[in-house]
Parts: sequence; structure tokens; C-alpha cells
Amino acid sequence: MLTEAISHFAIQVLESTGLAGAALLMALESMIAPVPSEAVMPFVGFLVADGKWNLAEAILATSIGSFLGSYVSYLMGYYGGRPFVLKVGKYLLLDVHDLEMTERFFQRKGSSWTLFASRFIPVVRHLVSIPAGIGKMRFWPFAIATTAGATMWNTFLLLCGFKLRENWEMVQTYRHQFDGLIIGMLVVTIVAYVWYKLKRKRALRSQSAD
Repeated sequence: MLTEAISHFAIQVLESTGLAGAALLMALESMIAPVPSEAVMPFVGFLVADGKWNLAEAILATSIGSFLGSYVSYLMGYYGGRPFVLKVGKYLLLDVHDLEMTERFFQRKGSSWTLFASRFIPVVRHLVSIPAGIGKMRFWPFAIATTAGATMWNTFLLLCGFKLRENWEMVQTYRHQFDGLIIGMLVVTIVAYVWYKLKRKRALRSQSAD
């Protein structure tokens, strides 16, 4: 069963690294490293549901991780500026187009509320701390908005995992449907990614031709 294998692997990784490992993964998720919170926090919820981790401690640890990762990105933008971010980002698979999109989003709507809301938006939440730093946003508004948004998002995903674990027998009953769903999502993701890259290449070629 694919879902069983994935959950077993994820739980083993988290159990072996503990709350510090979960915090580190969420720190990376809040930076420019390609670590999605959707692949981490639900399994933190599994461990909470199994009684292996305390709910409050899990939320606290992952929220601290999210803030620290965001703060590193903020400092990179604040002191290093865009050139430094691009130089470091190439080693962490930073997509320059995604950074430019996030910069435009933040410049257009830049505020504490924008930073807070960005924590719920895919792609943007990984990068939004960088333009906040480049724009010299004050520390405390940045810290409060980032921590509040990250904590709410992390808690939501954790509770989703918690509920899923509570109903794990139902998941096993419909395991073939769940496996098909996961495979379908993987295929769609890969196809969408390839299409996106090809589209970008064509756009860059047309720009250079002009």
C-alpha cells in the first residue's frame, strides 16, 4: 500500500530526529529550500495522535522552526540584497521567476497583513520573507505576522494529519482509492512542472529574440 509506505517512512524520519528534526524541516520550508510543509506537518499530527508527541510542544517547535527559517531569509534580503539571495539560492533550487512573482506581490500589497496572508499561499510563503528584508520591513511587524501566519498554517496541517490518523482504518479500507489518488496527484504535478518549465523557456526565447 503506497499510502502506508509513505506514512511509515515519514514517521520513521520524524521519530528518529525528534521535535528538533521537525523544527529543522519547517525552517527549511520557510526558506528557499524545496521542503513543502504539506509533506511534514500532517505526519507530525500522526505522532501527536499516537501519543508520541505532545500537541503544544509540536506546535511550538515547528512554529519556532518556521520563524527561524523565515528570519534567515529576511536577513539575507535585508543585508545581502537580491544579488546575494540569487547567489545562494542557486544551490537550493531557487526559481528566479517565483522570486520575481513574490517580489511583485509584496511590493504591490506590502504590509504586515500581506505577510500574514502569504503564509497560506503556495510558493509565495517560501519566498515572501526575502522581499520583506529587501524592503527593510521593521523587525517586530515582520516577526509577529510571520509567526502568527506560520503557526496557524502549521496547526491546520497538523490537525488534518491528526484526524487522518484517527480514521486510519477507513484509509486502509479504501487503500486502493487512496493509492490511485496519490499516483494521480504525482502524475499531475510532474506534468504541470514540465509544462511550466517548457512554457518559461519559450517565453525567455521570445524575449531574447525581441
